[in-house]
Amino acid sequence: MTRRTDRVGEQIRGELATLLRDEVGDPRIQLVTLTQVDLSPDFRNAKIYWSSPEADSQEVRAKISNGLDSAAGFLRTRLASLLVIRRVPQLEFRHDPSLALATRTLELIRKVDEDG
Repeated sequence: MTRRTDRVGEQIRGELATLLRDEVGDPRIQLVTLTQVDLSPDFRNAKIYWSSPEADSQEVRAKISNGLDSAAGFLRTRLASLLVIRRVPQLEFRHDPSLALATRTLELIRKVDEDG
């Protein structure tokens, strides 16, 4: 990614986080953290990676994912009014398991340290 796509992707992540917190009332979308935005060079598509401490089961992840997918149109429309870019990308939400993996890794390290 170029510096411009990185900068715009970070701006999109910040605006989406604010919109999710302040304007989306869907109960399926609670405690969601947007971790990264991968923006295509032509700004047509954006993959938004999310994580949640509640997403410990496949069922909960599917519920959150469905909530984000149903809000995507609203979020894209709101982004169009907030961003000064020619083309607002299609939004695709994907679960990011890295926070859960990091937590699990820390738990294993603590256990080894306690046993050691």
